[in-house]
Amino acid sequence: MDVRAKKHLGQHFLTDQNIARNIVDSLSFEGYKKVLEVGPGMGVLTKFLLEKESEIYVAEIDQESIVYLKNHYPKLEEQHFVGDFLKINIPEVFGEELAVIGNFPYNISSQILFKIIDNFQFVPEMSGMFQKEVAERTAAKPRTKDYGILSVLVQAYYDVEYLFTVHEHVFNPPPKVKSGVIRMTRNLKEGLAGNEVLFKQIVKAGFGQRRKKMSNALKVLDIPENMKSHPFLDIRAEELSVADFIAFANEWKVSLGA
Repeated sequence: MDVRAKKHLGQHFLTDQNIARNIVDSLSFEGYKKVLEVGPGMGVLTKFLLEKESEIYVAEIDQESIVYLKNHYPKLEEQHFVGDFLKINIPEVFGEELAVIGNFPYNISSQILFKIIDNFQFVPEMSGMFQKEVAERTAAKPRTKDYGILSVLVQAYYDVEYLFTVHEHVFNPPPKVKSGVIRMTRNLKEGLAGNEVLFKQIVKAGFGQRRKKMSNALKVLDIPENMKSHPFLDIRAEELSVADFIAFANEWKVSLGA
């Protein structure tokens, strides 16, 4: 018996086997032993993941899906089901690095991405499908309309590649929007450690009034006196690269004597 897609869980089950295999194959499966699939539904990705040599875990809250997966994929034992992805303590549950993959529920896309960057030390790689708009925003470059808070916060920790677009007709039920598959690979950027809070405040304030110059947008943060002539304050947030934001936040911190 198939699982009924539940609107309140944002479920749209992928039906195209080739796309499912391509998503799974976009992971490198190198440098980690465990893979966590978020929102497996009826296991269209799970099937191909279980062909790999990695240890596969699934984060699912739909009881109907859990029963289906246990019946159809006996390789998944009780300990491989870890519950709600947004609530689990990744270091505590896994204790080592793992990749994350999924046809992610569109209604919690941003929360999933923020959960991953909050645990970037444990997640070297992520591949998955989001609403196309979210995927494009995550991978966006400076000076584009899609570049914003999500782009900068994710790309401070990960290199993001937009892999391909997926059309509505390969889902059951079909969503009202197209989807996009991205791959995130943890990057080697340095300099952010210990300054994450201020960095995020500056990024969010800067894009909060994205049509204004940074000098106006950041007034809510009380710009330090000796930072008020900084050249970045004379341009808009969308013109700054991720590296620019990191450097600016660090200069701000130094100016405070922190």
